[in-house]
Amino acid sequence: MPAPRAAIRLSMGSWYYETFENKTRYGVMIRDVLFSAKSDFQKIEILDTVHYGPVLVIDGIFMTGEKEEHFYHEMLVQPAMTTAAHMARVLIIGGGDGGTAREILRHSGVQSVVIVEIDPVVVEACRAHMPTLATAWSDPRLELIIGDGIAYVKRKDVGSFDIIFLDGCDPVGPSEGLFNAEFYADCKRLLTSDGVFALQTGSPILQQELFVDTMRTLKEIFQRVAPYFGPAPLYASDQWSWTLASDRHEHLAIVDERAKLVEKTARYYNRDIHRAAFAVPNNLKKILER
Repeated sequence: MPAPRAAIRLSMGSWYYETFENKTRYGVMIRDVLFSAKSDFQKIEILDTVHYGPVLVIDGIFMTGEKEEHFYHEMLVQPAMTTAAHMARVLIIGGGDGGTAREILRHSGVQSVVIVEIDPVVVEACRAHMPTLATAWSDPRLELIIGDGIAYVKRKDVGSFDIIFLDGCDPVGPSEGLFNAEFYADCKRLLTSDGVFALQTGSPILQQELFVDTMRTLKEIFQRVAPYFGPAPLYASDQWSWTLASDRHEHLAIVDERAKLVEKTARYYNRDIHRAAFAVPNNLKKILER
């Protein structure tokens, strides 16, 4: 597994840079620091950037920005939501910024969403400074649990879910235990028989080893594993990957009524994007076949 992305360093006055393995650097110009605090788990900052608006930074790593987050959140959520056999009960592990919950709750067929976020400071900071992500918190279908997602999926008293979303950071710090076979197996145990597990699986360019290892591990647990790809402008590689894992789910069986509803307000996702995103580049095909 490659080393996690390095901390952002402030230099040249108003520039923040993120350096990956001392080989690639990505920077944004900032106007101000809107929020900065050290929680029990991590350092949390929200920067007012010139191009992306408010940007969430955790332990020095770019997480999401108001003017580009739709690429990530729509692609994490909508391919599962528009194809799953059922969507009544949904679980989110992580996702304290609120973007994933917002995308899920676009669907009237969702009866309840449980979000398990380890750090309450992330939730409160994003609610205060990133309002376009925080629109779902008042929805009566949403239940927020401040706690450890790894421990939550081990519980025997929480019932089953139609869809589980893992909206985690890089595999470091409090998110380290979210990228291994034990956690994936626990998630599968909580899924209904035709349920879907959807997760972000890193950059296939800068984190190729992580991506391939994740595919291999998921295939040991689920019968069907379908990676897909799209842009993530705030991340240094730009291209990002997500994956749907299940035993019975058909990842291209789009329910048109659901997709049409999403397309009315989505900024990136549509049915053509959905189908195209599952095309695997040749270099990755060869690696995954091996």
